[in-house]
Amino acid sequence: MALISFDENKKRDVVLIGRVTLDFNPNELNRTLDKVKTFSMYLGGSPGNMAVGINKLGKNVGFIGCVSDDQFGDFVLNYFNERGIDTSQMTRAKNGERMGLTFTEIKSPTESSILMYRDQVADLEIAPEDVDEQYIADSKILIVSGTALSKSPSREACLLAVQYAKKHGTRVIFDIDYRPYSWRSKKDIQIYYSLLASMADVIIGSRDEVNLTEGLDEEATEPADHVIAEKYIEQGAKIVIIKHGKKGSIAYTADKKAYKVESYHIKLLKSFGGGDAYGSAFVYGLLAGWTVPQALQHGTAHAAMVVASHSCSDAMQTVEQIDAFMQEHKDEKVITELDWEAAL
Repeated sequence: MALISFDENKKRDVVLIGRVTLDFNPNELNRTLDKVKTFSMYLGGSPGNMAVGINKLGKNVGFIGCVSDDQFGDFVLNYFNERGIDTSQMTRAKNGERMGLTFTEIKSPTESSILMYRDQVADLEIAPEDVDEQYIADSKILIVSGTALSKSPSREACLLAVQYAKKHGTRVIFDIDYRPYSWRSKKDIQIYYSLLASMADVIIGSRDEVNLTEGLDEEATEPADHVIAEKYIEQGAKIVIIKHGKKGSIAYTADKKAYKVESYHIKLLKSFGGGDAYGSAFVYGLLAGWTVPQALQHGTAHAAMVVASHSCSDAMQTVEQIDAFMQEHKDEKVITELDWEAAL
């Protein structure tokens, strides 16, 4: 029996709220950003990438967000529309706000970094007035990006969307997705992240992000992962996934199970973008009624495929492609059930 159930009468599988931006990935690899001469432009931003990933897996996806009123805004809307992602709830910035830009640096397959331009960005201009209650009610899942909580009016729009979701039985997934830009203080981060976490059915974040949510030092290792997961589960969460970078991640479930998630052994091209692929395939698995280990395995397979590619959004895979990858790597064990209190 699946840990999370969904109202099959709802006509839309997933709606995401948050940022969609532009990624500029270097065409010249294995060098620092100042040595790069040309870039390829892709749709980016974690919620944007996840929308594309879930859509590529065959699910009905909508997006609530704001884009710039210029050619780059056109690019995003056209990209979504061409793939059948519903943009009826997307707005245009009214005061000259621009698309967020991300320049990625690929120094080596295992060493990458990002340089973001996020002053006066359009995606933080989504407002409560732009959130339609019926649209949320018609969706099985609402995915909220933590970055969208960093500034008004976007944060109020997200909180209203979650209120609507709770009212109408729409499941809430909180992707903590911390970016330092736009936040006023660490205390603000704790207030809004913890508020959202208390209302979420699924919480996904790195240990650093969870520490920020709890008002702890970012490098803190106490309390242990399972203690924090227990707190969220007591508040109503069904699944809590805490990531630990190269060590892997642990997924804690409301039926008192814990699963270690490791990576497949593949040839890396870059070290970013895997999280969005992981999230999109994991969500697909939940919607399909799979067990948590099955959904996690599908997620980590999708992540491996995307980090081996130049882009994030354009590299999202189909169900058949992920299944074929898993078959090729069937001898690798990437999901292990752990004792509840075990640590990585």
